[in-house]
Amino acid sequence: MADIYQELARIAAAGEEAALVTIVAASGSTPRGVGAKMLVRADGSILGTVGGGNIEAKAIEMALEAIKQGQPRQFHFDLSGDKEELGMICGGDTEVFIEPVLPPPTLYIFGAGHIALSLAKVGKLLGFRIAVIDNRAEFANSERFPEADLILAEEFGKAFSRIEVNKLSYIVIVSHNHEFDELILEQALNTNAKYIGMIGSKTKNKAIFSHLLAKGISQELMDKVHAPIGLAINSETPEEIAISILAEIIKIRRSPA
Repeated sequence: MADIYQELARIAAAGEEAALVTIVAASGSTPRGVGAKMLVRADGSILGTVGGGNIEAKAIEMALEAIKQGQPRQFHFDLSGDKEELGMICGGDTEVFIEPVLPPPTLYIFGAGHIALSLAKVGKLLGFRIAVIDNRAEFANSERFPEADLILAEEFGKAFSRIEVNKLSYIVIVSHNHEFDELILEQALNTNAKYIGMIGSKTKNKAIFSHLLAKGISQELMDKVHAPIGLAINSETPEEIAISILAEIIKIRRSPA
């Protein structure tokens, strides 16, 4: 058991992904009892066991799906042999809980103005890793953003080559120029970010969308963009707008995949 926790610590420190499978209920004749654990790494390799055989193979499959979706799962296994997918006749029942072990999500804030200040502060409180990108060094710096884990003060067009956007990434576009917003959005759409939101009026957003569609960006990709950004809470101040954006991000993050 100690080996599993040591490996969990290593995985967390390395920013890798895994899932912890735990038997939370067992009755009758079962291969392993309550508390048995198995760690499933993202490559499908395991440490520990929850009983071997088909039940373990199924648990690994479900663990990999939990890693992919980023959501915990709980499953009941009938080991009586009545269900063909397991093909086991132990005469018992097992309940397993699968908990994905993922690195913290990253909030990528493109633009370092007033809204970005509040996004960084509240986003950090919510457990996000904070990255701030702006082409103005006088705005993108550690004095203005002490909460930031990453600050890039360079041209927006070069930023994506220096960051790693994945399914745990949330991109917020709040730059100081419409042309920059379009440039950032075009590159963001080529990532698998969980969330992409862009601030701006309906007129501005419509114009940017039209430009990108004319460039060959599919409507399916454009439909993933949250614009206008944030939940409709009648926000006015930069702080209120930041809250509306993060509320929308929480909604997306906590929704079933």
